[in-house]
Amino acid sequence: MNIQKVAVVGAGVMGASIAAHFTNAGIPVYLLDIVPSDVTNRNIIAETAVKKLLESDPAPFMDKKNARLITTGNIEDHLQWLADADWVIEAIIENPQIKQSLYQKLDAVCKQDCLISSNTSTLPLGLLVKDMPDSFKRRFMITHFFNPPRYMRLLELVSSPAADPGFVEAISQFADIKLGKNCVTCKDTPGFIGNRIGIYWLLYGLLDAIEHGITVEQADAIMSAPFGIPKTGIFGLLDLVGLDLIPSILKGMKLAVPPQDAFHEVNRLPEIVQKMIADGYTGRKGKGGFYRLNKVNGARIKESINLVSGDYSKSEKADLGATKDAQKAGLQALLSHPDPVAQYAWRVLSHTLCYAASLVPDISDDITGIDAALRDGYNWKFGPFELLDQIGVPWFVDKLKAENRSTPPLLANNSSLYSTSSGRLAFADLTGKYHPVQRAEGVLLLSDIKQQTKPLLKNGSASLWDIGDGVACLEFHSKMNTLDMDSMAMINQSIDKVTKEFKALVIHNDAENFSAGANLGLLMKAIHESDWSTVGLLIKTGQQTYQRLKYASFPVVAAPSGLALGGGCEILLHCDAVQAHAELYMGLVEVGVGLIPGWGGCKEYLRHCLQQPKRPGGPIPPIIKAFQTIGLASVSKSAFDAKELLYLGANDSITMNKDRLLADAKTKALALSKDYTPHKPFLYPMPGKTAKVLMDMGIKAFHFIGKATDYDVVVSGQLAHVLSGGECDFTAPLTEDDILALELEAFLALVKQPGTLARLDNMLKTGKPLRN
Repeated sequence: MNIQKVAVVGAGVMGASIAAHFTNAGIPVYLLDIVPSDVTNRNIIAETAVKKLLESDPAPFMDKKNARLITTGNIEDHLQWLADADWVIEAIIENPQIKQSLYQKLDAVCKQDCLISSNTSTLPLGLLVKDMPDSFKRRFMITHFFNPPRYMRLLELVSSPAADPGFVEAISQFADIKLGKNCVTCKDTPGFIGNRIGIYWLLYGLLDAIEHGITVEQADAIMSAPFGIPKTGIFGLLDLVGLDLIPSILKGMKLAVPPQDAFHEVNRLPEIVQKMIADGYTGRKGKGGFYRLNKVNGARIKESINLVSGDYSKSEKADLGATKDAQKAGLQALLSHPDPVAQYAWRVLSHTLCYAASLVPDISDDITGIDAALRDGYNWKFGPFELLDQIGVPWFVDKLKAENRSTPPLLANNSSLYSTSSGRLAFADLTGKYHPVQRAEGVLLLSDIKQQTKPLLKNGSASLWDIGDGVACLEFHSKMNTLDMDSMAMINQSIDKVTKEFKALVIHNDAENFSAGANLGLLMKAIHESDWSTVGLLIKTGQQTYQRLKYASFPVVAAPSGLALGGGCEILLHCDAVQAHAELYMGLVEVGVGLIPGWGGCKEYLRHCLQQPKRPGGPIPPIIKAFQTIGLASVSKSAFDAKELLYLGANDSITMNKDRLLADAKTKALALSKDYTPHKPFLYPMPGKTAKVLMDMGIKAFHFIGKATDYDVVVSGQLAHVLSGGECDFTAPLTEDDILALELEAFLALVKQPGTLARLDNMLKTGKPLRN
């Protein structure tokens, strides 16, 4: 079936955010809520919700214009609107009686093939549809989105035997392709998958820290990066979720989980948390939580709570000195270290992993769904069973036995839970037999390719892979995928290889971020040694490599996700096309470190602006546009925003589901390879001094009102010189080589400035731009 219009009933934080994410897929949405008493505006709740969405950070909308796709109303006056909806999502209060009352109204109003689902996170489906007619049960299911819906990839899908399989498949396909979700099929059990295990983990971490005198900073530091868990750890995540939600969750789980379930061992709320809730310390949405921001002498100071006394004091970075060497030696060394913080990590992690293992197959038929739920619902790098393999199942089981703890049946085989021995990723069942991990049609993962074959070419920073059908894939794999001379060498070697043996090239990696730009450490070393010839070589090599990529005899398609900054953005600008993941944060940010784009970024972004079909006449408006975007170090807030900023162009497309990104890019590359002809050189009609005067006036005005610093003026002057064409005559257009020469000249002038050195040094030390 075709889902073209959606309705969300319930305009709370979750319901409104779900509505916003449907608009990111271009779907119009009705957003309804109740009519409050004593108001003249009967739509006030839904309208206020949309206003809050527009002010929220992180932004629920990928483009603020998407808010126009939401039509606000109320349940009393506008329920009949839902007659033309294809999918209605209920996101109201977690009360079965109130939900069932709404379902009866929906059943009467909605067309018979309209899908109806609940976003409940706690109530079982069986209870929700009790006493409802079979015609309703046929089209009803639970679709549990995780918060925030735009950014969390998990969608837990629960259906009953009475549900029409075609309807379940329709929602799964739509959520996958249009919403970018990883749909995990769950059984109708308490908390489903993500929260059943995630809440257990949070509660165990909370209670054990109190019992053993572990500070909130220590707990969050050890229970995050070492295990691929977000830096919020235990207590930061509890603050984010909201402590006031915990009592109702505990109450619901107490009634729902089986009597013998290990969840009951952690199902209690410590006195300190009860007092925090009573005093309004409910987390980030309240006065603070385990962490809070306090004003001391006018300055905002981060404070943390003492889990014993309940007093707040300045939050200090946790000293994990005793475990640092153990962390470097691996997870086994860390988890067996005698330090109290390492032992805390072992207790929390081992109990959580054992609990997850004990739930197979009760909550999921196999381990892959559970791993996906924790990866995509809690942002863990590894799911519980992937993490067990990282630790080593035999070692883990031996340690359990040494502590006289029982071993879950899933681990009784004492062997890895995943295998790649057959050349394909496979998972183990309760008997120890392995089954291939199935990928949906249209999903192609580089990680799978890498398990099945060896790289065609490889060095320390990049590799080239054969992804089939005559297409090769260039992968960056340095730290943060920063670009260095090895990266450039691999690009050049890949061009040679693809020219002879392939139809097209895709540039892609499976990492969280495409590329954070050039390796600034290499640049800093040369600057400190006043080795200007090395700096010049670094810039010329990047320019020549990217130009060679642009004019290759085959199409080049980039498939980026996450950050694509500086040099990472520049390589995208030189490709024939970009197949971008919707969550693309792309920008030329060099001015933040006192530089200008030097690998052809000015040249290519200026071309984008000059070729924009809707631009005003003459070359000066697009030059001013380029000056503003590069000068402000503008970074897109999504791939849609990257189109607005002109980083992406007409030939560039957007994929909502990251798992489909490589396949979509490969399809685009193959389409371009038919009758492919390389680019024709672009000529730049540059106005020279006229444009530079205008840009200089603009930056001086910004400096006068305090919006530009002293050194901003210096950097912007060099940028203006490049973008205006330098000392040129409008009657003689400049070539690409001319613009590249101007980039090099400006770059070399700036690296010799103390102001640039200060900015580079600050970025490397703090990760933040210096405003000097």
